Amino acid sequence: MKKKILILILLILVTVLFFAFDLDRFLTLEYMKNSRQEFQNYYAQNPVSTVLGFFLIYVVVVGVNLPGASVLGLAGGALFGFTTAVITISFASTIGATFACFFSRYLFRDYVQRKFGERLEKVNKGIQEEGSFYLFTLRLIPAVPFVVINLIMGLTPMKLRTFYWVSQIGMLPGTMVYVNAGKELGKIDSLSGIVQPSLILSFAALGLFPLLVKKAVAVVKARRSV
Repeated sequence: MKKKILILILLILVTVLFFAFDLDRFLTLEYMKNSRQEFQNYYAQNPVSTVLGFFLIYVVVVGVNLPGASVLGLAGGALFGFTTAVITISFASTIGATFACFFSRYLFRDYVQRKFGERLEKVNKGIQEEGSFYLFTLRLIPAVPFVVINLIMGLTPMKLRTFYWVSQIGMLPGTMVYVNAGKELGKIDSLSGIVQPSLILSFAALGLFPLLVKKAVAVVKARRSV
């Protein structure tokens, strides 16, 4: 019980300090755009430490459920380019999400299962039987907040290693879309750059992705029910 209280206090403390020192101002698109050249210069001189620092920040932001992950995704694309950003963000986001799931499980699952055990029997059974597919479809739909998915899955019987590998695969398409949009956004040096075809296509993909995923999931579900 003492460990749970200490972890809860630590998470609350990190969140309070984050907002108390106004650190969220560094995780805005405006700040990233204004500081892009400075970041790129530092990255050119210190590639390994820059990627590692970005990786750790991303893990903490996702793991503690702080705001700014989407902006970091765009910023990663603008700063590192497509391949490096996708690899870095894919692993950082999945590790961070697994931490968030673990915290939710360690702190709250016993209480929730004890309090609502009978009502959750069907949910627990469903997660055990088709939890991987259910999580995979949720990961593919950007309309469902990843924070909510991490917290709720922590309250279920799903194994953390299953949560990790399904999340790694399920979040990859969305990561690629965001990174590509960020990569194109990083090419804008003036207002005229907004009408570049590549940028328009990237943001079109960002908008169409949820619709395409919804259609794909519906087709898969229809085939599974036959």
